[in-house]
Amino acid sequence: MFLSSVGFSIVIMSIWPYLQKIDQTADASFLGWVIATFSLGQMAASPLFGLWSNYRPRKEPLIVSIFISVAANCLYAYVHLPPSHNKYYMLVARGLVGFGAGNVAVIRSYIAGATSLQERTSAMANTSACQALGFILGPEHRVDDSGRQCKNINFEEVSTDEVQVPQGNIDQVAVVATNVLFFVVLFIFALFETIVTPLTMDMYAWTREQAVLYDGIILAALGVEAVIIFMGIKLVSKIGERAILLGGLIVVWVGFFILLPWGNQFPKIQWEDLHNNSIPNTTFGEIIITLWKSPREDHNEGPTGCPFEQAWCLYTPMIHLAQFLIAAVLVGIGYPSCNVMSYTLYSKILGPKPQGVYMGWLTASGSAARILGPVFISQVYTAWGPRWAFSLVCGLVLLTITLLGVVYKRLIAFSVRHGGIQE
Repeated sequence: MFLSSVGFSIVIMSIWPYLQKIDQTADASFLGWVIATFSLGQMAASPLFGLWSNYRPRKEPLIVSIFISVAANCLYAYVHLPPSHNKYYMLVARGLVGFGAGNVAVIRSYIAGATSLQERTSAMANTSACQALGFILGPEHRVDDSGRQCKNINFEEVSTDEVQVPQGNIDQVAVVATNVLFFVVLFIFALFETIVTPLTMDMYAWTREQAVLYDGIILAALGVEAVIIFMGIKLVSKIGERAILLGGLIVVWVGFFILLPWGNQFPKIQWEDLHNNSIPNTTFGEIIITLWKSPREDHNEGPTGCPFEQAWCLYTPMIHLAQFLIAAVLVGIGYPSCNVMSYTLYSKILGPKPQGVYMGWLTASGSAARILGPVFISQVYTAWGPRWAFSLVCGLVLLTITLLGVVYKRLIAFSVRHGGIQE
């Protein structure tokens, strides 16, 4: 889980500048597809690896998936070499990296089978902490001994012959609801990590290098925050997974509400002759000549600021840096809480039977969220701006909180529902 997270996060902040550099025909909307294709590959692979792990030793799909990831990352490293169509080579490379990342379902199904109900939340939190450590190191573009904090796991098959399996059916309503909740949680964070670089470049006129550096630092800090949250979850887990999940969703909603643009200060427009919320009253030909002659601060970096092609830049107030940082901290608190609680609850709802396929579907739902989240945010942000984009996210989170309230009493462990042990 640590290595998989490093493989994903080490390039997430540099995808947009790298894409612009290797293929100038790529725009912000194509960025959404590049990021989404990782999750498309993961969504396709997760049920397959999960099914494989149900009938064969788990080391087999794990080893195969790691080899696929290595080959795909090598391809990604050299997508700048072909003379044309580089953006499509990047698309394929990210899809193959995602296919290799489908092993997450195998790991979670192993942990579910190797732990009791009492151990489950703590074990899942430890695994998520290893993921977060990888997420910290990725944006910082370095690897050190922090990975040793992840506990070694012996992936021998877990025998359930000595486990008394309660009789009864899995609550399919709870299963579907948990998949939906997990989808929304991953959807929200996927769109947040996708929009960070374009948003900061538009709002604060950062260059590509500045965006990669500063946003990498921000996401690494969120990774540190996530590790702290995961460790804290182990201490407060007695209040129940459902309550923590609900609290996390509320914190996420507050974060995105704070992120809505207010005030009367506007972002810098890329062209100096176009100022904030007004356009010079000239003919179309004069505008083209003016833009052609506009001086640029750095010819290598290109213009900085909010592109005038995005019409909302002219009338949407900027999101202040303090506003952005507070929102990021809140999302950094809410997301890890919701994430680990979602699949912890899911594993308890499924009970003691082999969970490879079910975990594959859960991972696939998260992958679908990582496909749709980047595409959604890149399209809405480009066309309508941050006010519409983040307002829609706030509405989605409110609907999710409502869904959780409706199914709250059904999200209980299999053995508790069927008269076994008390949770």
